[in-house]
Amino acid sequence: MSNETVVAGADLTARSERARAWLVLLLAGAFEVGYALSVEGSEGFTVLSWSLVAVVFFLLTLFALSVALRTIDVGIGYAVWAGIGAVGAALLGPVFFAETLTPVKALWLTVIIAGVVWLKLSDRPNAGREGTGDQ
Repeated sequence: MSNETVVAGADLTARSERARAWLVLLLAGAFEVGYALSVEGSEGFTVLSWSLVAVVFFLLTLFALSVALRTIDVGIGYAVWAGIGAVGAALLGPVFFAETLTPVKALWLTVIIAGVVWLKLSDRPNAGREGTGDQ
């Protein structure tokens, strides 16, 4: 096996690991949305069924976030996770609860989404950074 084949295989492995980490981060964000909505439904943890659902979503979101942050930088991963949670809760709050989504709220949610996309784009490894240990 040539050196080039080994390097190409390692690069492919690193890429699939990063892709898997981003998928787990998206899953953590979905769990965060579930947690936020179930906390609302628990009415201050006074409704037992919603409170138990909130605890489950809380544990799932923390577990998935911790798995994703093994590969993704904590600053980017946490910001993306929080952005998904904020946007998801704001968009689904009016669907499940008596909340409103005004045009001003929609504008700022768009700003959050744009920021999360830019963070994701900034997490791409640079091709010229070989040998620095950064993936």
